[in-house]
Amino acid sequence: MDASAFNPSFATAVETADAVRGKHISASELLDMTFQRIDRHNPTLNAIVWENREEAVARAKHADDALAKGNAPGVLHGVPVTIKESFAYRGSPNTWGLPSLKGANSPRTAVAVERLESAGAIVVGKTNVPVMLGDWQSYNSIYGTTNNPWDLTRTPGGSTGGGAAAVAAGLGCLTIGSDLSGSIRIPAHFCGVYGHKPSLELVSLAGFQPGPWDGSPGYPVDLSVAGPLARGARDLALALNVLGGANGDDARAWTWRMPAPRHTRLDDFRIGYVLDDPITPVASDIGAVYEKTL
Repeated sequence: MDASAFNPSFATAVETADAVRGKHISASELLDMTFQRIDRHNPTLNAIVWENREEAVARAKHADDALAKGNAPGVLHGVPVTIKESFAYRGSPNTWGLPSLKGANSPRTAVAVERLESAGAIVVGKTNVPVMLGDWQSYNSIYGTTNNPWDLTRTPGGSTGGGAAAVAAGLGCLTIGSDLSGSIRIPAHFCGVYGHKPSLELVSLAGFQPGPWDGSPGYPVDLSVAGPLARGARDLALALNVLGGANGDDARAWTWRMPAPRHTRLDDFRIGYVLDDPITPVASDIGAVYEKTL
């Protein structure tokens, strides 16, 4: 890649991984720049509510040492990422905004996050959520309110609002969130980033629970799924290939891989849309914009 065109603050995960592998920037240098941006912008955004500095520095050094020895790096080698507070991460709380769980740290890391780390990603911190992930904003009494990086007087959405705000502000290349009723899609829309709600159970939810996770089966979460948010569509595909697939004993029953796209040109796709649902009609001013766009 053209090193002069690489912007470490707002490059995609794909571009960033290429830059690290090509030795245009080291994982340690990239991590230092990321934490500088966090120090500068997070006090007003309040997107990242728990930081993983010491371990992240050690992982970045290990990544640089491995690359120097010619070891084959993962597809996210040296890429700084954030994770939603609701995922267990060793040595940190996953409170879901419940004050009673403040300071109750998990001894293990959620499976989806382990997969990111196994691919070389470096977790820089955890991002804010509403209480029990149940709102289209991101506020709780433990961590306070997260603001939209485009307008600090507005919300970044919820419940993956902290993650979407962090990605939009350049505080990590991508993030992992969850979605039941729009918790990936709405913050992605509010913050101007890309988000994907995968198929049910494609990404393991082991370790996605309020309170410490020790590896035991969690309670059923029905229709909720885990998925990525990023600054580019290619990043979503890359992240989903890392995150997706069976876990544990389930691997005896099924496997998964990302199929090749059916088409390569936009003109070859058909688009379906609904603007006249009687229960949730589209506002007239918004409908006019949709009609013109379509």
